[in-house]
Amino acid sequence: MISKEKEIKSVWILGSTSKVAQSICIELAKNGCKKFFLLARNKIKNKQFSTNLRRKYNVLVEETYIDLEKFDFSKDEAALQVSNCDLYIITAGILGDNDLAKKDFYEAKKIVDVNFTSIIAWINVITKNERLNKRSALWIFTSVAADRGRPSNYFYGAAKSGLQIYSEGLISRCFKKKFSVRVIKAGYMDTPMTIGKIPKIFCTSTSKVAKILLRRPFRRGIEYLPWFWNPIMFLIRLLPYKIVSKL
Repeated sequence: MISKEKEIKSVWILGSTSKVAQSICIELAKNGCKKFFLLARNKIKNKQFSTNLRRKYNVLVEETYIDLEKFDFSKDEAALQVSNCDLYIITAGILGDNDLAKKDFYEAKKIVDVNFTSIIAWINVITKNERLNKRSALWIFTSVAADRGRPSNYFYGAAKSGLQIYSEGLISRCFKKKFSVRVIKAGYMDTPMTIGKIPKIFCTSTSKVAKILLRRPFRRGIEYLPWFWNPIMFLIRLLPYKIVSKL
């Protein structure tokens, strides 16, 4: 249960069809959140989830189609509108095809655009100066892949690393503001992205992650989830390149 001073009544999510985003929405609805703004590129899945959320929890939901790969910010600047909310969450992203990206620039560009470039435009709108003086929070999901370049996913890791550094700057910018910025470096979760790639025993459920995050919704700074990824990634960062190149 979220305490009164930590109640979230409205939330805006970019990447609302991700499993972790939907788990967070469900936990928020259970704890009294009444308004949801859900943005995603899959219209059908977003509509289905929105409908279920409305029916089960009697909440207001506004769903919006947005494709970060194809969104033209020079032409669609008017679409960059973000309502005032208690909580903003960025979970959008794609793993992409690392092997294809080595020989196809457009695949490489897609990975970078969806995981980094396009997200920056939305975060810039969220973090306008006038909003930083109001009590609200921004959660940005990056990845443990941002900590060390690996041959199996370095295009994805590079994009997430860029988002990570950008987010660290935001944390410092908002340090003395009412607005809090929280960077979540997620390890393996039980999501479609890990199916067939990671043994399920090593994956944490998204509902568990949602509950952990909502214990302290206005927490600031960088955190690993689950917690044990902190010492794991500390050791991986210390590994020599000869060993990392085999991972």
